[in-house]
Amino acid sequence: MTREQPTGGGTELGRFLRARRARITPAEAGLTVGPGLRRTPGLRREELATLAGVSVSYYTRLERGQETRPSPSVVDALAHALRLVENEHDHLRSLVVLAARTAPEPPTPPSRTIRPGVKLLLETLRPNPTHLVSRTNDLLAANPSGLALLAGIEEWPNRRRNIARYVFLHPTARTLFHDWAAQVRGCVARLRALAGTDPDAPDLTQLAGELLLKSPEFARLWESYDVNGHFHGRKIFHHPEVGDLNLGYQTMELEGTPGQRLITYYAQPGTADYDALVLLDLLGSQPTPHLRQDEPRSPSA
Repeated sequence: MTREQPTGGGTELGRFLRARRARITPAEAGLTVGPGLRRTPGLRREELATLAGVSVSYYTRLERGQETRPSPSVVDALAHALRLVENEHDHLRSLVVLAARTAPEPPTPPSRTIRPGVKLLLETLRPNPTHLVSRTNDLLAANPSGLALLAGIEEWPNRRRNIARYVFLHPTARTLFHDWAAQVRGCVARLRALAGTDPDAPDLTQLAGELLLKSPEFARLWESYDVNGHFHGRKIFHHPEVGDLNLGYQTMELEGTPGQRLITYYAQPGTADYDALVLLDLLGSQPTPHLRQDEPRSPSA
């Protein structure tokens, strides 16, 4: 068997299928591997086609973008063969819908407008650090402890403040997050999911293009095509000013906005972590020079 040649171009559907196929070993799929050198990473096309109950030629057309309208039963069969979890299965369905479009609407940058009520929420959640972020993790607003939690991000102009950019490019991020690797995987997964449903979005292409050039870690994770994000749980921070923090967090989608989300961190009152949040809120309330939203971007950030 010769090594499969990659196909250029294609659709996000095809790219997703190829990336996920490369992750599944024959053993995981319940297949017996014969003797000899195996040059294809993961499953071969004919193996996945057999597992999904479709012809090899049909599956090949799917990967190459020549077939864009698989039936729901085929989508489900592919998801089962690729061992996709629920949100990955949903993402596959979204890619099928996208691939079937004949004339996608031209993308427009999403609004950065913040509702007055959301600004009030940021204040009422103090001292719990809270961020308002865009669909691509632009930091649109934060309460004092929310800004202070991301140590050093206040040094960047407002329009450069993006959590994905921060975790990959800011020198403080690697020591701030106890599990930096998990943090960056979550950031890339969210951006990858958006790329599948809105691949030409100008806010996404600009950010992803920058990070692909500047961060080898981002480029590696981007190619892995993981779309599993994390929306609640716990994170440990090693903050340079208030010390270690073990915080719960919750992400909340804001309905009626272009993908804006609130991310809130919290600790039980009366604990050392909560006392540290109070201190962080006080530190974040200290007057500092804030750059205007229309200030030019820093070329070095």
